[in-house]
Amino acid sequence: MTAEGFLEGRRLQMARGVLLQCIMGGYPPARFYGSDDGDLALTADPQQIHRLPWSSQPRALAICDADELSGESSRLSTRGQLKEVIARYAARGLAPVVATELEFFVFAPNTDPTQPFQPPLGLDGRREDGHSAFSVSSNNGLRPFFSEVYACMAALGLPRDTFMHEMGVSQFEINLLHGDPLLLADQTFLFKHLLKEVALKHGLTVVCMAKPLAHTPGSSMHIHQSLVESASGRNVFSDEAGEPTAMFRHFIGGLQAGMADFTALFAPNVNSYQRLCHPYASPNNACWSHDNRAAGLRIPASSPVARRVENRLPGADANPYLAIAASLAAGLYGIENELEPTPAIQGEFAVPDSLSLPCTLHAALERLKRSQLAKELFGNEFVEGYVASKTMELTSFSDEITPWERRVLAAQA
Repeated sequence: MTAEGFLEGRRLQMARGVLLQCIMGGYPPARFYGSDDGDLALTADPQQIHRLPWSSQPRALAICDADELSGESSRLSTRGQLKEVIARYAARGLAPVVATELEFFVFAPNTDPTQPFQPPLGLDGRREDGHSAFSVSSNNGLRPFFSEVYACMAALGLPRDTFMHEMGVSQFEINLLHGDPLLLADQTFLFKHLLKEVALKHGLTVVCMAKPLAHTPGSSMHIHQSLVESASGRNVFSDEAGEPTAMFRHFIGGLQAGMADFTALFAPNVNSYQRLCHPYASPNNACWSHDNRAAGLRIPASSPVARRVENRLPGADANPYLAIAASLAAGLYGIENELEPTPAIQGEFAVPDSLSLPCTLHAALERLKRSQLAKELFGNEFVEGYVASKTMELTSFSDEITPWERRVLAAQA
């Protein structure tokens, strides 16, 4: 839209079906978004209108809510779903506090998708081979790229906590400061968009796939969650003596009850399960533990005022609005129904069948499709439309023969 049209308050409309567009560009049947495929109104959030600092031409981006023309939020909108979950907490006098940790890879341009990704050439003329994890040294030649990333984050008002080189080859992680869940979802979305755009300026490729390289750790989007009283700001996961509360236990119990049903929301792509089923600190389970990275639900070591639950299931490829909404909705379900979690696990452990999660996209979609809990929390229209769109993507993947199949199976009698 032109700046003039935006400032005049002209309403921007978009077909409802766009909210169910699959990643290849197609759409499920129209019955999933209304047979008429009528319009939605895109309503800009006045707190999320940003001049794009990386653009050579004056351009701005406005994060919008997708609203029905009658005024209510569209049930197909993931941002709308998150706002609804937050409102349910507010009705109980509670406010969730969230932080996201996002991992990503920085690669050289990959013009042939049949070839593996490669790290960029470093200042010494070599490509990184994975020895730089958590190192303060840097010969990868990415300092100009990261300098502009930091400058653009500041221009967009994206505060950062820590930033580091992660375990993978040319893999990095940023921790965004904790705060309001909607704000953190907006910031995570903006940061991923920023990364892609700035990388293109520097002749690089940023990849937020869950598992872009074989034999290498995948990329997660861990979600840290706590709850405070709306009036006082007190963390309700800790009592006056600094001990865990019943609400803390119930929140964990709700996450355990919902994680298997919601796996397709946390791990939305075929590639997501490469990360989860070849785990390296990427647990595919609903166990919980104190400071054990093998558990899907980790309680980080902290003071009582900072007691929180880390959901380690979501990948970097997850929709931040939907992943945060699903995680918080499951926790609230546990509070409302006073669900008790299983005993905490420590050390090396075997995952009980009752706490294992789907390990393929097909299994996860089947679980979501049958889930009464998902339909209760997100509505039939959203669940059925989401499954329909993701099923199209899975079918498209199945239509291709992979290099592994040609290499290994072609010689078989």
